[in-house]
Amino acid sequence: MSKSLIIVAVVMLVIGISGGWFAKDYLHPGTMQYLQDNKQTTYSEKSKKPIFYRSPMNPLVTSPVPTKDPMGMDYIPVYADDNSEAGQSTGTVKIDPITEQNIGVRTVIVKRDILSRVVRTVGRVDYDEERIVRLHPKVEGWVETMRVDKTGEKVKKNQDLLSIYSPQLVVSQQEYVLALNNLHILKQSPIADIRRGAEELVSSALERLKLLDVPEHQLHDLTQDHNIHKNLHIHTPASGIVVSIGAREGQYVTPATEIYMIADLSTVWVYADIYENELPWVQSGDLVEMRLAGIPGRVFRGHLAFIYPYAEAKTRTIKVRLDFKNTELLLKPDMFAEISIYAGKQKSALVIPSEAVIRSGTRDKVLVVRDAGKFEPRTITTGVASDGKVIVLDGLKEGEEVVTSAQFLIDSESNLREATAKMTNPGLEEKKTKPSPLQIEEGPHQHD
Repeated sequence: MSKSLIIVAVVMLVIGISGGWFAKDYLHPGTMQYLQDNKQTTYSEKSKKPIFYRSPMNPLVTSPVPTKDPMGMDYIPVYADDNSEAGQSTGTVKIDPITEQNIGVRTVIVKRDILSRVVRTVGRVDYDEERIVRLHPKVEGWVETMRVDKTGEKVKKNQDLLSIYSPQLVVSQQEYVLALNNLHILKQSPIADIRRGAEELVSSALERLKLLDVPEHQLHDLTQDHNIHKNLHIHTPASGIVVSIGAREGQYVTPATEIYMIADLSTVWVYADIYENELPWVQSGDLVEMRLAGIPGRVFRGHLAFIYPYAEAKTRTIKVRLDFKNTELLLKPDMFAEISIYAGKQKSALVIPSEAVIRSGTRDKVLVVRDAGKFEPRTITTGVASDGKVIVLDGLKEGEEVVTSAQFLIDSESNLREATAKMTNPGLEEKKTKPSPLQIEEGPHQHD
C-alpha cells in the first residue's frame, strides 16, 4: 500500500512540474503581465476608496456614487493621489518619456531678445495742406482778363493770374494821387506840422493800397506817373499747380469768392491706417517706404510725421500721416500705395514663441518644465507680439523651459487634475488666492 502512495505522489509531482514549464514557455508574456497588473489593480482598488466617479465621455461630469451615462457606460472611479509632492502645483502633470515622445512635446528656453516690427498697410497720396494757397480778392469787382484759365497748369511765384476792375480800387488810387500832389505842394511849407500831416496822408493812402493787394509794379507806376489804373492785377504768392478755378472772365467776384486754389506738389502727404495692436510700435520719425502700382520699380522713402489722436469709428483703425518728397512730381494726389513702416521702437525683454501661450480668454498661461516629464501650468502676463514671438511681462524667469507643442493635451490633463484636487480638498481654492512662494520670490519685474 505504501508503494502505491509513493508512486502516485511521484506522478503528481512530475505533472505539476511539467505544467509549470508549459505555462512559462507557452503563455504569451503580455498575458502574464495582464494577470499581474489585474491582480495589482484589484488589490489597489480594494485598498482605496473612490472619492467620486467620472463620466467616460465627459470628464467634467461627475457623480458621488457609481452610475451609468446615457449610453450605458459605467462611470470611472477616481481615487485620491497619495503620491503628490509637497509644494507642487495641483495642476502639475507627469508624463513618462515614451508618451512624451509619442505626443510630440517640444520645448524652448525663455530668453531675453530684442523685438522690432515692420507695419505694412496701404495709403493714399494727398496734398500737403501747408502748401495749399487759396486766392480770394480783397475788393469787389468784375474779372476783366484771365491769364491762367486752365486747371493743372504750373505757375511760378508772383506770376500774373488775372485782372479785376474794382470801383473801390479806383477810388483808393485817386486818394493816393491826391495825397502825393498835396505833399508836393506842402513839402516846402515852413510849418512842420503841415509837412508832417501831408506825409502821413501819403503813407496812409499807400498802406491802404498795399492792404488791397495792389502789386508792387502797379504801385511803382502809380507813384511815378500818377496815372490811375482801371484794373487790379492779382499775382500768385507761391509756385505750384492750379487745382481749381472759381471764376471766369466777366464774373462778379467778392472777397468770399475763391478765385484759385494752387497746391505745391514738391512734397506730398500720404494718409495710412494702422490697427490698434500696431500702435505701440510706431512713433513719429519712423522710416517709411512706399511703392505704387502706377510707378513700378520705384521705392519712395519718407518718414512718419504725425499720429492722429483718435480712432476711426467704422474701421477701428488709427490714421497716420506720412511725408514724402516729390521733386519729380511723380506722386499724384489720390493715388493708392503700399506702405511699409519700419518701427523705430525696439523692445528688449523676455520673449517666448507665440505658440507656447495658451489663451483661455480670461488669462494667458504656459506649461513650465519643472523636471524630466513633469510640467507645471503657470499664469503669465504678456506684452506686444511680433514675428511669432511675444513679450512676457510677468510670470517667467530667464532660463526657464516652456512647452511649445502638444501643450493643449497636457493642459487638458492639468485642468482635470486640478479639478480632482479641488473636489478632494475644498479649501484648496481659498489657499490659491494667497500669493505663492514663487511670486514672492520673483518680486516685481521691470517692463520695457
